[in-house]
Amino acid sequence: MSPGPARGRTAGADGGAGRRAPARGRTSGAEGGAGRRGPARRWQLVRAGRDAVPASTRRFMARARQRRMRAALPWAVAAGVLALTGLVAWTVLNTGLFGVREVRVEGGELVTAVQVRDAARVPDGMPLARVDLAATARRIGSLPAVERADVTRDWPDALVVRVTERTGVAVVPKGEQFVVVDGAGVVFRTLPERPAGLPLVRLAAPGPADPDTRAGLEVLAALTPQLREQLVDVTVEGLARITLHLRGERRVVWGDASRGEDKARVATALLDREADTIDVSAPDVVTFR
Repeated sequence: MSPGPARGRTAGADGGAGRRAPARGRTSGAEGGAGRRGPARRWQLVRAGRDAVPASTRRFMARARQRRMRAALPWAVAAGVLALTGLVAWTVLNTGLFGVREVRVEGGELVTAVQVRDAARVPDGMPLARVDLAATARRIGSLPAVERADVTRDWPDALVVRVTERTGVAVVPKGEQFVVVDGAGVVFRTLPERPAGLPLVRLAAPGPADPDTRAGLEVLAALTPQLREQLVDVTVEGLARITLHLRGERRVVWGDASRGEDKARVATALLDREADTIDVSAPDVVTFR
């Protein structure tokens, strides 16, 4: 009798095992599901050969690339030019690569090159493009003997100064010295002795703003060669008291500076007359003494 219950437990165990059968069914079902999805696909990019693209398409694409390049080329060139221009401008204006190394002076005789360079006041190494040429010319023109100065750049590193000096037209005694004046009455030289070749004008305060100076120079400009040849000096004691002193202690009373050509012509015509004084202050009525 006892073996019966044992078999019952065995059967129960078998029954328990039978209850686990659905798990195998799930496994089987999972395997069946996996069989339904199939194996995973693996994609791979493959470059098509040249022959895969029609020739007409290739030609169209090549023309399109050329059109894009032609359209972009002007912009690229403009950008390159702007960049290069900016680089050059920065180099020229802000570096010493094109700095002043020399100030070359041309045309100076009364002034030395050292005087001109000192008056120019341009520092060595200053960028040549940044030199104010007009201001430099004005500073050089302030030298008494310089009538005009022209300043130009000589790349890459030089300034050229062309100096036009004043031309003396008369000498004025001043104490024991002599000052030389130009046609405008500007005093630009002082000499210990009277220079040869310039007429002597006697007046109190020579200068471009002095009325007596202007009157004396106006009379000088009106003289004929014959009067100049015999002239000793022009004495200006006032605007209406101008006298020419000639050789042989002769004199011509000129009066004021008006009608200079008429007075010079009449005085020249009367040089052969025996007279110590010829008064042409009124050229229409001449007197002798």
